[in-house]
Amino acid sequence: MKSVSILIKSLLLSLLLATAAQAADRVNINTADAATLDAVLVNVGTSKAQAIVDYRKTNGPFKSAEELAMVKGIGLKTVEKNRDRIEVGRSAAAPKRPAAAATAAPAKPVARR
Repeated sequence: MKSVSILIKSLLLSLLLATAAQAADRVNINTADAATLDAVLVNVGTSKAQAIVDYRKTNGPFKSAEELAMVKGIGLKTVEKNRDRIEVGRSAAAPKRPAAAATAAPAKPVARR
């Protein structure tokens, strides 16, 4: 009975650790620092990771993973190898888009007969 309890506990612990490891394998290229990009992305070293951060500071946040290929030293093959590791979310510094209702022209009153 005791061995079954230990077996169940070890299975739950390994499931928990596997889930945490999977979550760590993804990186938001709009918010991550150079060290995180270097650690998570394949074929991206310290200099390329810093180039990603510099490009992001100069040109604003990435809108898609493919835009990463515009960084010097990173090609489409590197982007494809890392596609499942890349997240493209809104950065904290990115301006929020106004709601559609706020940008629409106000309705003109209609004269009734």
